[in-house]
Amino acid sequence: MNVGAPDILDASILIVDDQESNVSLLEQLLGEAGYTRVTSTMNSREVCALHRKNGYDLILLDLQMPGLDGFQVMAGLKTNESDSYLPVIVLTAQPGHKVRALQAGAKDFISKPFDLVEVKTRIHNMLEVRLLYKKLDSYNQLLEQRVQERTAELRESEARYRSLTELASDWHWEQDETGKFTRVCGPVLEMLGIRVDSFAGKSSNAEMTGWNEAEREELQAKISARQPFLDFVFSRINTDGSQQKFQVSGEPMFNRSCGYIGYRGIGIELTAKK
Repeated sequence: MNVGAPDILDASILIVDDQESNVSLLEQLLGEAGYTRVTSTMNSREVCALHRKNGYDLILLDLQMPGLDGFQVMAGLKTNESDSYLPVIVLTAQPGHKVRALQAGAKDFISKPFDLVEVKTRIHNMLEVRLLYKKLDSYNQLLEQRVQERTAELRESEARYRSLTELASDWHWEQDETGKFTRVCGPVLEMLGIRVDSFAGKSSNAEMTGWNEAEREELQAKISARQPFLDFVFSRINTDGSQQKFQVSGEPMFNRSCGYIGYRGIGIELTAKK
C-alpha cells in the first residue's frame, strides 16, 4: 500500500488565513509545486462547513484570526463524525502555541515567517500520511464488508446443509467430547425405542436387549479413536423376533485450536419393524 506523487498533487487543500498576503503566497507556492486542488478562505467561521462539504485532505490553519481563532476552529472540526482524523497543519508565529496546537489535535505546524522549503516539505509529508490513512481506512471497510458477506454466505450454506441433511436422513445428531448428545433432530426415540445416549454406550441393560454387540463395539471403537465413519450398519432383534437395521455416518468435530469437541452425524433406518 503506497501513495504516488500524482495522488499527493491531486489532494484537496484548504488555506485558512485572515491575511491576504499569506493566502496569496501559499496559493502561489502550492500552484508552482504542482498541486491542482487548492482553495482558500479568510473567514474562519466557514471552515467547519466547508470541510463537512468537501472533506479536505489537508487544512492549513492560521491560529490567530478574528471571529474564531485556530483553536476554536479545530474544536469545531472534531465534531465532524464522518472523519475522526483531523487533517490540520497550523500556521503560527508564536513558538508557545505549537505544543498547545498539537495537544488540540493538529498533526503538524509551520512557523511564520514562512521558510518555503519547510512549507513544501511539511505539506508533502502530511499529505502522504493522510492519504495512506484514507487508503487504510477504505481497505478496512472493504475487508469488514467482505467478512460480513462471507459470514452470511457460510450461514446460508450451513442452513442449506442442515436442510438437505434432514431431508436425506431420518435423524441427525451432535454430541460433545464426553459423548453426551447436545443436538438430536428426527424421530430417534420412536425408531429405536431407546434413549439416544445408547449410541455412546450409556444405555441400561434393558435398553441393550437385542443389539448386535459386535457391531456396537466396533462403532464405539471408531468414535473413541476419533475416526469418521460412513454408512456404518448395525442392527437389533426385537422381542417379537423382527429385525431392525440402521445405517449411520459421522465425523469428529474440532475447534480452531484443533481440540476435539465431539461428533456429528446422520442416520437412517434400513428396515422397518414388522
